[in-house]
Amino acid sequence: MKDNNDYLINLRHSCAHLLAKAVLELFPGTHNAIGPAIENGFYQDFDFAEGKISEDDLSRIEEKMREILPTWKKFDYKEVTLEEAKKLFAHNPYKLELAEEFAKGGKKLLTNNPGNFLDLCKMTHVGSPEKEMRYFKLLKIAGAYWRGDEKNKMLTRIYGTCFPAKEELDKYLWQLEEAKKRDHKKLGKELELFLFSNSVGPGLPLFMPKGAILRRVIEDYLVKLKESYGLVFVWTPHIAKSELYKQSKHWQKYDAMMPPLVVEDEAYTLKPMNCPHHFQIYLEKPRSYRDLPLRLAENSTVYRFEKSGVLNGLFRVRSVTQDDSHWFVKYEEIQREIDRAISLTKEVYDAFSLKNFHARISVRDKTHPEKYLGKSNVWDTAEKELENAVTLRKIPYEIGRGEAAFYGPKIDFSIDDSLDREWQLTTIQLDFNQPENFDLKYTDADGSQKRPAILHIAIIGATERFLAILIEHCGGNFPVWLAPVQAIILPVSDKSTGYANEVYEKLTEENVRAEVDSKNETLNAKIRNAQVQKVPYMLIVGEKEKETDTVSVRSREGGRDMGSMPIKQFLSLLHKAVDNKSTN
Repeated sequence: MKDNNDYLINLRHSCAHLLAKAVLELFPGTHNAIGPAIENGFYQDFDFAEGKISEDDLSRIEEKMREILPTWKKFDYKEVTLEEAKKLFAHNPYKLELAEEFAKGGKKLLTNNPGNFLDLCKMTHVGSPEKEMRYFKLLKIAGAYWRGDEKNKMLTRIYGTCFPAKEELDKYLWQLEEAKKRDHKKLGKELELFLFSNSVGPGLPLFMPKGAILRRVIEDYLVKLKESYGLVFVWTPHIAKSELYKQSKHWQKYDAMMPPLVVEDEAYTLKPMNCPHHFQIYLEKPRSYRDLPLRLAENSTVYRFEKSGVLNGLFRVRSVTQDDSHWFVKYEEIQREIDRAISLTKEVYDAFSLKNFHARISVRDKTHPEKYLGKSNVWDTAEKELENAVTLRKIPYEIGRGEAAFYGPKIDFSIDDSLDREWQLTTIQLDFNQPENFDLKYTDADGSQKRPAILHIAIIGATERFLAILIEHCGGNFPVWLAPVQAIILPVSDKSTGYANEVYEKLTEENVRAEVDSKNETLNAKIRNAQVQKVPYMLIVGEKEKETDTVSVRSREGGRDMGSMPIKQFLSLLHKAVDNKSTN
């Protein structure tokens, strides 16, 4: 929630109370548990005394909410003792558990009542419910264990959303419908990009030929661009001794480490990140100030132990390919190098038509210094450097307190996709602590030994997650330069298959990713198949085209007929689209 965050939280939480009141009226004997605001909405958990409800019941519940709302004028609050709370909520075991927990923690026990619905709640609410809570919608039903503990009872969770204005609600509901059409899991299957296999394991995607092409095109682009910015590429293995990660402190502080492996009586692990490996490359020989900045890069798969409940298509996987880099820099170079990384980031975003570039600076929680490596004054310097970098670029930013990694603060850059959804992509992390852990040094111009700073930089973050975002951003209609198949050749009949293959040879000689559809189907069926596969260009060939050495070109955009043209002319058109990274 970007704007009026506190107000939206209060609005949506208030609507959760309205949902609870409506359900309790419609389903007597039901107990409401908790109903917090969440990103873009709210939920309320219920223990239904008899039977279950389905999503078919949501419209009836909504109708009851609209019936109740005009009677809600104002939330009245009252502080009560634990004994009073136990009497008021004796019928509801969930409220009793919360009341005892709040009292034990020394928190005030507050009730609220917006209109004949008493509830136990410690949050604030909107001032005029009947006026402010009119634009809501219930979305779906799910199961949820009480307090998130699988040892507890399974409750029924109803999700909804609420906005201050009808236009905002309508836009959000449109986004949800569009998101269903663009779901990367659905499109990934339809476009034959990737799959998951139970035989391989959850969270471990397999990329089919078209998906592998898409990955390779993106990675090749990033490699060439990064090399133009002075990065040099390395390769490191997928496992290492556990001691390496104990030295980096990941073993002690990172909770997604894969279980250890035993090789010849020594403990190894699948690497969760690349930085300790890159440190070994830095340490391979003595370094001088002339070697810096040293910008090491790698597109490498790392492995994270993500619980099965949080795995989500390519958004959350256990094998994560990072476009990773570690920049070893002198302290006086920090500002310049961060600015260089921001320039690189902006160029990548422009190439993928990603807009509304904004930042979040993650800093430590000063009240819990035990969570972080290093001295307080070092953290102060690092946090200030990052804030200065985005300020100089005039990039909109916010501060995320307590969100820093254990070894340094960071800048996260986010974009908005074509549905105006926000996605965090780039991370630039400033690290003064790992050079101490690994005793990284360089000899300065005066002969003294100094520590470098390290910038941990990932531009698109995880390749898998970026692909999911890109699929949904484009709706599977990848721009020509990215499309796994840029042109498909459609012979009118079997007689034209030979010429279709000649055209194919000419296209592939010019590095065009092409296919021939030689299936025994009608031309209209082939055109429909190509449109379903979202191929940018369809080249229709028959006897007429063979005689004139031409192709009849149709564009993906609405099946637009671009007319007949020589193959060289089509190649020129396609190469121009690729070079300009145009959408079609």
